[in-house]
Amino acid sequence: MKIYIAHSRGFDFEKELYRPIRADDELEQENIILPHEEVDASKNTREFYKRLDLVIAEASYPATGLGIELGWAYDDGVPIAVLHRSNAKVSHSLYAVTQEFHEYYDCNEIPAIIKDIINAHQYN
Repeated sequence: MKIYIAHSRGFDFEKELYRPIRADDELEQENIILPHEEVDASKNTREFYKRLDLVIAEASYPATGLGIELGWAYDDGVPIAVLHRSNAKVSHSLYAVTQEFHEYYDCNEIPAIIKDIINAHQYN
C-alpha cells in the first residue's frame, strides 16, 4: 500500500508527527510518504494523488493546501482517514470527503492509530 500522510505546516510536524511515525518499527515496514521529509508536497502533481492507496490526514490545524490535497484524493476515489488532537476543532467540510475520524490525546498515540487505519483498509 502507498500511504500518504497529509497535514498542515502550521505546527511542528517533524516533532509531533514524523518522529513518532518513523520511530515505530512496524510502520517502517509500510510505504508511508511524509510530504516534507524528502520532497516538497507543494510540488506534487495532480497525478501523484491518483497513485495513492490511502490518505491519512492530520487535521488538527486548518490549511487550504490540505483541503486541496484531500479534494484531489477524494475525486480519485482514494480512501481518506482523518486523525486529530482531542481538543482540535475539526472542519465540518472534512465530512464531505470521509466519515472516518480518529482522535488522539498525545502524539505518541499516532503510530498505533495509523496501524489500526492501515489494517482496516488492507482488507477493504
